[in-house]
Amino acid sequence: MNGPAPDFWPNSGYHLLTRDGAGHLAVTDAFLRAYLQRPEIAPIAESCDAERVLHGALMANPREAVGEDRITALADEDARDNYRVMLAFRDRLVAAGTVEACYLEIFRSTGVTIPPLFIDQMANVVVRRVIDGTDDPFRARAAELLFREQTVTLKDGAILLGDAETVEMLATTGGMGSLGKLVVDSGSASRQVDMDVLQPDTAQIYWDRNERYDTVLDISFARPGLDALCRVLEAWVRHFLEAEISIQPVQEINDEKWVWHLGLDAEASALLNDLYEGNEVDDARMDRLLSLFRLEFKDPNQMAAEVRGKPVYLALCMTAGQRLRLKPQNLLVNLPLAAES
Repeated sequence: MNGPAPDFWPNSGYHLLTRDGAGHLAVTDAFLRAYLQRPEIAPIAESCDAERVLHGALMANPREAVGEDRITALADEDARDNYRVMLAFRDRLVAAGTVEACYLEIFRSTGVTIPPLFIDQMANVVVRRVIDGTDDPFRARAAELLFREQTVTLKDGAILLGDAETVEMLATTGGMGSLGKLVVDSGSASRQVDMDVLQPDTAQIYWDRNERYDTVLDISFARPGLDALCRVLEAWVRHFLEAEISIQPVQEINDEKWVWHLGLDAEASALLNDLYEGNEVDDARMDRLLSLFRLEFKDPNQMAAEVRGKPVYLALCMTAGQRLRLKPQNLLVNLPLAAES
């Protein structure tokens, strides 16, 4: 592709952040103000004076300390709850200093209390940083798996992923299935909405539609989409942990010395645990297995001594309802890393 690398995901908030000396995303006032402008927080016609005053003060100084008395002064109960949640998240961001540090701290602490929406938004801006400069549409589309749930369609041996929210919207309004061409009733004349499967010769369509989340990724074995996902996950680990790893798809785990594994989603974690322990797994669960991977550290000294030099096996599964919810944090908190000296 000629020219500068495409810009993409403009609504992620990525361009509101700056980079610190380590290349991580430093929290800015502009980024904090974006949360104040969300519909859950921004004042509406019915908002009381206390709410308007609080919102105005925070827009002027989004790091201003807010005592509980200022929250209880708000007339609307939902507004009080929303401010408590948002301010608790803001305080964690500010204390951490970078989005990456906040993300890691949340998952390394006991009990995750941050709403999934905020978790996904952090993953969104961080993976945008991780793949910044890419001109590979497969890599950008694969990166969406780190912050958006997918609907899985198995068709003619292919594993096709469509954005769950988009698929649901199209299925609800069109009622003609999840993938392919769907007819959507616009209220007057019908129009066609395409969810195109990214192919090597047509994948550039992604850039013009990058925030419509309406392209389909084929993650079948040996397809570009699965390779792209591996490269994104490698870069994710490198960015957070400064560890160089290699992730490659495999068709089976045939390893008598299998010592470590982790699931890239909740279903996969449970499946790998059962397989490792020799528990019986029925055909229905095995049919939900989408991909297996072998992860290796390029520097074995970065691994815990007891597993040094051994591969780590990964898996990706869909739910019984054919949904895929990748948990990128699993790669950050469950790898067998050497203890920090």
